[in-house]
Amino acid sequence: MKFDKVNRKHFFRKLVVFFMILGPGIITGSVDNDAGGITTFSLAGAQYGYGLIWTLIPSFIVLVVIQEMNARMGIVTGKGLADLIRENAGIKITFFIFLGLLFSGIGNTTTEFAGVAGSMEVFGVSKYISVPVVALLVWILVVKGTYKIAERIFLVFSLSLLTYIVSAIMGKPDWHEIGKEIIHPRVAVTTKSMAMVIGLVGTTIAPWMQFYMQSTVIEKGLKMKNYNYTLADIIFGCIITVVVAFFIMVACASTLYPNGIVINEAKDAAMSLKPFAGNLASQVFAFGLFIASIFSATILPLATAFFVCEAFGFEAGIDKKWDEAKEFYILYTGILIISAGIILIPKAPLISISLWSQVVNGILLPVVLVSMMLLINKKKIMGTYVNGRATNIIGWGAVFILVALSAALLVLPLFSR
Repeated sequence: MKFDKVNRKHFFRKLVVFFMILGPGIITGSVDNDAGGITTFSLAGAQYGYGLIWTLIPSFIVLVVIQEMNARMGIVTGKGLADLIRENAGIKITFFIFLGLLFSGIGNTTTEFAGVAGSMEVFGVSKYISVPVVALLVWILVVKGTYKIAERIFLVFSLSLLTYIVSAIMGKPDWHEIGKEIIHPRVAVTTKSMAMVIGLVGTTIAPWMQFYMQSTVIEKGLKMKNYNYTLADIIFGCIITVVVAFFIMVACASTLYPNGIVINEAKDAAMSLKPFAGNLASQVFAFGLFIASIFSATILPLATAFFVCEAFGFEAGIDKKWDEAKEFYILYTGILIISAGIILIPKAPLISISLWSQVVNGILLPVVLVSMMLLINKKKIMGTYVNGRATNIIGWGAVFILVALSAALLVLPLFSR
């Protein structure tokens, strides 16, 4: 009896520590399911039914491996990835990498505000109201809030994405067929289907994630004694990410695919669900898109401001006051204003902006990942916490696959003309 009490007390103590550490992994993983990610998953479900759900399994493995290395590097060194790249690669290389990341960050944030505008249009709210209001609220949260307050709100946002489960269930999916397609996929191998596979796996990993994950681990003040809890946080976050992606694909595969409905963006998916799954399913899907977009519209410019300031030695952090981190807050504010402003321009070329930001991501991703792998294997930086042989095999394998996918993403369109 005494033994049971001790075990129970030990378990609850561990649970409390886990909830205190909970945050960086879940938040970073959840931002994967942004407006661009939701669009990609919706298109996959609408075009290929349940046939591409299997891609979520390798995506999950790659996501866990990359985020674990980022967290470990942040805990051991106490420095952001941008800091480490500057110190080891020099200022010139750093300048060009981060110039590309800055433009990519603006493009990605613009896509998120497009998601805000599109989702609110489903509820009859004009983008000229929704976008400025969301931009102002996001700015207040980051500039006037603290890291603890922001993190709690971000965690609520992360859990809100589970509303996609409701949309999927209301579409009455064929669970037996889903199981068969995961075990034995039957999608024809074509340039179009391969491009979609690349999009699905590639949308899981983005350059900005590596910098944000490492920065938040440092901001939270985590130490190596917290490593197991941090790893649990990462795995938990990756599970939520993949579960949300799974139900988005299922929602569109069970309703839009059988009826041959063609969509171009996530807003189209929300509106197209109405005749097949009901008004509630449509509104829940649109609400999920709104939450994902506002969440990512907060995190993406924050991540961009973090790594640009780190790269050039400026102070950065939500817990710092404006005067303590002036460059950080000015950059964050500037990205928000530019991105929201572009959405408010009548007939703005949003598809081209989204496309070019993905192209920049595709070019920068291999550079960032290779830099990260080289850094984490330096004993001078990591001491005894360098990658082991198994971790290196998985890590370099993941880098090789992602480099190949990024290259294919740029090359495949040339063969489809």
